[in-house]
Amino acid sequence: MAFIRLGRFVFLTGGFILYGLGGAIVHYAGAEINWRIYLWGQAIVTLTQLMTHYSNDYFDFEADKVNLTSTRWSGGSRVLPSGALQPIISLYAALVLLTTALIMSIMLALIEKSGWLTLPILLSAISLSWAYSSPPFRLHSHGLGEIAGVIILAFLTPLLSFYLQVGEIQKIAILPLPALAFLQLNMLLSVHLPDAEGDALANKRTLIVILGRPTARVLYTVALVTAYLYLLIAGVMGLPAAVQIAGLLTLPVGIWQLWRIWHGAWFEQKRWENIAFISIGLLMGTASLELLAFIWLRLN
Repeated sequence: MAFIRLGRFVFLTGGFILYGLGGAIVHYAGAEINWRIYLWGQAIVTLTQLMTHYSNDYFDFEADKVNLTSTRWSGGSRVLPSGALQPIISLYAALVLLTTALIMSIMLALIEKSGWLTLPILLSAISLSWAYSSPPFRLHSHGLGEIAGVIILAFLTPLLSFYLQVGEIQKIAILPLPALAFLQLNMLLSVHLPDAEGDALANKRTLIVILGRPTARVLYTVALVTAYLYLLIAGVMGLPAAVQIAGLLTLPVGIWQLWRIWHGAWFEQKRWENIAFISIGLLMGTASLELLAFIWLRLN
């Protein structure tokens, strides 16, 4: 059970939704979905996510050990600091998952002949995921972890799903993603919010640590406002109106979130877990609504 908790399987939901968004856009574009290839790609996405969870807990052990303000969404799984498992088990699991994801990526590209971009997309996602917390790069310790997370989940994951089916990157596959990218940035900021003191002690320099909580609150605000402004104008660039409207359905929650963080919640420890929960909900909710909108448009 400790080993399962170490994998934080609840976070895999995001990979299914964002990969599914790419598939929904394929369906909307009128292409037939090859379900064997679709599931193959989903398996690689899930393996890569799990690899990141296990490697994060191993390489962030010192930061998690001194973190006194962790929540259900931050500070790692807490399995290793509790002594429930030896840390080396987490590293071995991460290496097995990394190897499996790489082998499956090469097989997918060679056996299914799914397009010349298949391997570059997959290798980019796997490499960035490994480099997020693992040496020598440890991107999350240089203010680059949030950017890497945005690239992997908000862009590469749905684009991989689309490309595997269509064999090219089309404009319609890109249009819904910038709003999700800004919401993903906010999700990562809010998840790192409670960990600032522990991360600083372990020299893990996330954006919250580098900017400080007051400036990070401004960045969060700008990103959230930009996400919804983009949805408002994306129709001019070709995003279907139904997808625009679906994405904007979460706007009232976004406004409420901003009201809360500018009325003290951003600096109140007891609110940090809820801020992260709402941020996760804004990203997953918006992505899910966009996904359903693309399916609805195809059916109608």
